Amino acid sequence: MKIGIMADSHDNLPKIRAAMELFEREGVGLILHAGDFVAPFAVRAMHDAPCRVVAVFGNNDGERIGLSRAFEPIGEVHPRIAVVEADGKRVGVVHQDELVAPIAAGNALDMLVYGHTHRLDIRREGQVLVVNPGEVGGWLTGKCTVVILDTQTMEPRVWEV
Repeated sequence: MKIGIMADSHDNLPKIRAAMELFEREGVGLILHAGDFVAPFAVRAMHDAPCRVVAVFGNNDGERIGLSRAFEPIGEVHPRIAVVEADGKRVGVVHQDELVAPIAAGNALDMLVYGHTHRLDIRREGQVLVVNPGEVGGWLTGKCTVVILDTQTMEPRVWEV
């Protein structure tokens, strides 16, 4: 299975839509969003997602009731951490970077996705593949990136949208 990984979209509707188009074109079977969508209308831009979306709230996601309702047709959003199983792999999703080290240290996951920093980061902590896809919004770095990971090879590929 291919997993589409994104974070920090910060209401950038054209880039959110471009990510959904890329994920559909590449045959993604699950989308993970590591938070900071910001407004419910940004989540509605993901309603064309080709598959289920699992997400966590970020520090800029203030309208949680509206965001939760916007997620209902496409998947689910969690307050702090989400854990899903995809093709036999256990994958965690958080927003804040300070959660990465303690969670990864437990070696209970195959992959841990995070956001918040807006910086692309792909590395191993022990047995855990750690992925920050950078930012879809592009507001801080000027680069709008997502990652697609194939669960068979556990090889992540970075895409600009």
